[in-house]
Parts: sequence; C-alpha cells; structure tokens
Amino acid sequence: MSRARAVGELLPPVEGSTVRPALDSRPRLATRVTIGLPLYNGEQFLRDALDSILGQTFADFTLVVSDNASTDASVDIVEEYAASDHRIRLFRSPVNRGAAWNYNEVFRRSESPYFKWAAADDKLAPTCLERLIEALDAAPPEVAAVYPLTQIIDAEGRPVRTHAENLAAPVGSPPHLRLGHVLRNLYLGNAVYALARADALRRTRLHGPFPSSDYVLLAELALVGEFREVPEPLFLRRLHEGTSVQANPTLAERTAWFDPERRPVSNRLRTLFQQYLAGIHHTDLPPLEKLRTYATFFKTVAKPRTRLERLAGRIGRRG
Repeated sequence: MSRARAVGELLPPVEGSTVRPALDSRPRLATRVTIGLPLYNGEQFLRDALDSILGQTFADFTLVVSDNASTDASVDIVEEYAASDHRIRLFRSPVNRGAAWNYNEVFRRSESPYFKWAAADDKLAPTCLERLIEALDAAPPEVAAVYPLTQIIDAEGRPVRTHAENLAAPVGSPPHLRLGHVLRNLYLGNAVYALARADALRRTRLHGPFPSSDYVLLAELALVGEFREVPEPLFLRRLHEGTSVQANPTLAERTAWFDPERRPVSNRLRTLFQQYLAGIHHTDLPPLEKLRTYATFFKTVAKPRTRLERLAGRIGRRG
C-alpha cells in the first residue's frame, strides 16, 4: 500500500457515498477557493458557521460539505441554505467513517488552487477570506499556507481571548528549521484552518486516523513550505462541551472519533512520535536536509519530555 493510500486521503469515492442530486446537478463553477466543511451532528452551531462563511466579503468560493451520517438536523440545515446559494455542494456518507476520512473527503472534492477547512461550530470574521487571499496572493510560491490570529469564543459566541499561533518561522528558513519552529510553538492547532495551496496539501499525508493527526499534518505542511500569519483575529474558535476532546474523553473514544474501524490507540505519545517520524519520511526532501530534519525533531521533542505531550493537542474539532 502506498503512503498516500495509507490514510485514505486521495481515495476514489467510497461506495455508497452520495451527493444530493438537486445540488450536484448545478454547473460546477471554477472558483479560486474551496472551503471544506466536514459535518457530523453539528446542528447546534451550524447556522452560525454557515452565515459567517456565506457572508464573506470575498465571494468567489465553493463550499463543499460532507455529512458523515448525521442523525440530527444537520443535513436539513445545509439543504435549506443550499436552496438559495449555488456555492454549496453537499455530499453524504451512509455511515460514519470518522473525522479523518471526512476531513480528507472535503479536500478530495476540491477543484480550486486554494483550500481551507472549516468547522460546524466555528465562525469566520467577514473579511477572513479576503485578507487571507490577499496575503497568499502576495506571497512567493514557497509559502504553503497563511492563517490569521484566533479569537477564542465561548458557547454563546462571547470573546474569551485572542491567540497567536506563532507558527511562521523567519522568512527563508529551510524545512528543518521550519519544523523546529512549529514543534516549539504548536499548541492549539488552529492553523489547520489556514488558507493553503492545494498543491502543498497534496504533498502531505493529510489527516491520519489517529488522535491529534491535525498536529502531524501541520508539521508535514511546514516541511512542504513556509507559513505566514495575518495579524488580525479573523478566525473565531468556539470552545464548548461538544468539541471532540470534551465529548470523547478517553483515548479509545478519540480514536473512534477519528476512525471507527481502527483499533484504539493504546499509547498516545508513542503513536504521535511514530507519526511525526513517518511524516518526515514521507517528504521528498534532499537526503542531507532530511537528515537535518530528523535531527531537529529528536532534539526538539527530547527536551523537555512534556513537549511531546503538548504536541498531542488540547482542543478538539467537530466533523
């Protein structure tokens, strides 16, 4: 099995995966950006999320929604919005295949040069896409992704605090230094909702079927290209009792959230350690730079030991 197929990110449509005919029959418009929204039982905050996405000042995008066999009103809500907005494409899976599959599925459905993940419980400031596109358009091709500051909000949408990811290494840093910078600063993982070049994402393994795979993805993306941070709080990250970590407190439950068919991860830190190394191995870096990257990884996670625990992630997602 190839590395790409190991996590299922670029597989053909799974048998039984469907798209609503009324939505899929529309002409596909070539848009500069695809926003991918993986969905599973997200009715509580879904209207807020859709309103913020569809109300962006930059309107040339496609919103791909992949529903993972929701049992609530999520699909009805999306169809209601799709009836009056041609930019929405809704796909449905007859069974819940896990968050990793669903996050990768919305990317696989993308046909745009720029891609951005979204969540059913978060919001975007009205100018989020506009500002991120301006930044990525102005950046050299070596820049893989741009992300804004994060405004943490509570369940009612009230501001809690502003958070800076600080994942952007100094301009021109080689891959091994970019990785070290990400590993030293990665905390909340909000940059997984960055605006990225689709070609850069395709050079990663995307989301793996294990807890905190988004952190590993960010590390892999840092090896592909540089990050840029837009110093404005344009991403609104909602903290509430339904996030994946809160709703799935045990390691077995979190593993099942990512992939219901996977054997539960027994040792989170060992799995992360192995997956970070697998991500480095997956890259097409020159041999000497790859050796520097391995050395940087071991040096960074070895001291202090708790750094790897921090890299396991603290806040969950929905999807």
